[in-house]
Amino acid sequence: MEKKHFLAPVFALAMMGMAFVACDDNNELGNGGGSADGKAEYVIAASTTATTNTVNVLLTAPTLNEGTISTLNNGLVNDGATQWVFYGDEYLYALKYNDGNAGLTTSYVMDADNQVVKRNGEFAVRRFTTYGVYGDYVMTISTGDGPTEYNDGNGYTPQYFLISYLDAANETYTTNDTKNTVYSSENFLGNGEYVTLAGILEHDGKIYTAAVPMGLSQYGTKDQGGKWVLPGNEDLVKTESGGQASSSYEKDELQWTQYPDECWVAIFNDETLTGKKLIRTDKISYACGRNRSQYYQMIWEAGNGDIYVFSPSHAKTMADPRQQTTLPAGVVRIPAGTEDFDDYYCDLEALSGGLSFMRVWPIADDYFLLLMFDKPYTASDRVANRLAVFKAGDKTLKYVSGLPSQEVISGFGNAPYMEDGCAYVTVTTTDGFPAIYKVDPATASAAKGLTVEATQLSGVGKLVYHP
Repeated sequence: MEKKHFLAPVFALAMMGMAFVACDDNNELGNGGGSADGKAEYVIAASTTATTNTVNVLLTAPTLNEGTISTLNNGLVNDGATQWVFYGDEYLYALKYNDGNAGLTTSYVMDADNQVVKRNGEFAVRRFTTYGVYGDYVMTISTGDGPTEYNDGNGYTPQYFLISYLDAANETYTTNDTKNTVYSSENFLGNGEYVTLAGILEHDGKIYTAAVPMGLSQYGTKDQGGKWVLPGNEDLVKTESGGQASSSYEKDELQWTQYPDECWVAIFNDETLTGKKLIRTDKISYACGRNRSQYYQMIWEAGNGDIYVFSPSHAKTMADPRQQTTLPAGVVRIPAGTEDFDDYYCDLEALSGGLSFMRVWPIADDYFLLLMFDKPYTASDRVANRLAVFKAGDKTLKYVSGLPSQEVISGFGNAPYMEDGCAYVTVTTTDGFPAIYKVDPATASAAKGLTVEATQLSGVGKLVYHP
């Protein structure tokens, strides 16, 4: 099992209103410098552990560039989150992975006194494997059993998308069930396999997401007399149930895709997942990173409206050679104003010396920040403990300098906060308090900023009071 240098549980941040400009060293309004009147608008999700007791705290700071703050008698104590998601600078959601009554999802705002306060709503959202912001909503999505009235003659239930909608402004929660809409993920790509979705990108009013083939469900292996099981793959169909956690499987399931050497992107009209359009490329494998049941977003928009689709080639880790990809980690493009791939391609493994990555985020212009592994993806002891900047137009990859040494980094707590063309990254180390580092993509260099007297950091962003 690979070691993850994203602090467990893993975190991500779906940011809106990113500034796609060059990194600016002016420390007045931007660059994590705070507002002109010195109000503490930056919010840091931190935790402190003493023996077996962990206290989660939301801290505020007027700047991310310098200084020290502490969790001691400071901040708003909270129940933590599986994922911290900022909806612009208005709301902060503490998404809870509600599997086995794991907890309730809550949200926070900044009040008139510049204090972070909890809102009233508490919601038991569905188990989710991906999430994002679209329109009025923070959405979560997973794939699971659909309505039993669609069971086949063997009693097998088809797979469907299970969606939660958190309306940020109205502070309400609905699902696609309560909206009386069901979305089948069976035979989604026309090859019999069901899919899950990875990431939610709002672009030109539509949703762009990676459709990740998962293999054949019990329903799929039996469909049309086993039509979708490729010749020679009959032995991949499970004869009994087994496995554990996110790798568990059921009897008669063909676990994992039979088509690892292709990537599909689904384009939907809106949050209803209607008007589906599919586009395909065979230049990269499917576009998602994985950690247990979480499927990380690898589809992002650059400053000029081009969409870049990344693949770390996770299918290299499959046990059976028939399900392993032969494609290196790479990136392709959907040009602005189109809904199809062009001829752009970059081999990221070649640029990195044979390595891959676990996460990707846009910084500014055509710069992207990658959380890199220290060893090839096929190495079972790989660790994601380095950052690199990829400039898509130039097809260059540079490792970030100025960070603590790889030996002492124990985690990059969440996705970076983007402001004025720079990335602010939380870094936890084994030899001192965690800190926030400012990454300048043009130079691929990091500078230490705010230090937080805590055990670990799991999120950073900005909240502004909106009367």
